[in-house]
Amino acid sequence: MNLITPLFLGFFTAFIGIIPPGLINMTAAKVNLKEGKKNALWFVLGALIIIVFQAFFAILFAKIINRRPDLVILLREVGLGIFVMLTIYFLFLAKKPKDKTRNLKKNSITNRFFLGILLSAINFFPIPYYVFVSISLATVKLFTFDLASILIFVTGVVLGSFTVFYSYITFFNSIENKTDYILKNINTIIGSITGLISIITFLNIIKNYW
Repeated sequence: MNLITPLFLGFFTAFIGIIPPGLINMTAAKVNLKEGKKNALWFVLGALIIIVFQAFFAILFAKIINRRPDLVILLREVGLGIFVMLTIYFLFLAKKPKDKTRNLKKNSITNRFFLGILLSAINFFPIPYYVFVSISLATVKLFTFDLASILIFVTGVVLGSFTVFYSYITFFNSIENKTDYILKNINTIIGSITGLISIITFLNIIKNYW
């Protein structure tokens, strides 16, 4: 397979998956605004380290699933339970986040680096996202699960993710008002997304048993 293809696909899928306003890219933009680009880039570096592992292990997991179609049904059922619990938590149990970004104090590069690692680590969405993407691409013969293709795809993911993060850092002033709204309503947004995924997953499970 042409090695340029997995690089482009990794870049494109990461760009599409991260470009919507989210906690990590919003935080990177806020750090840049309050503390400067240097701290923001260190925050992004911490986030990217976790994204590398998330994408890599997600594709390895997808490789196993691709060999065992019978596991897909089980994973859908387990996923349904997880997403339902997450929906209940974010919509009804999670506390509304306080707006602390306007009073950010100067923090060291190390603090921002580990903050990037932490926020990226608790963001579980990339794992099922890259599982789904890689299986879909493999189905249409655009991706293979050999080691070289996987590593190059992950490289593309890192480049695409960095491009989005850097764009948020650079152009944040023009989207700041929208950012504040999203951060204040992040629990509702996440709960709505997991709720929608739960409904879609449930319908797929019912369809399978019919």
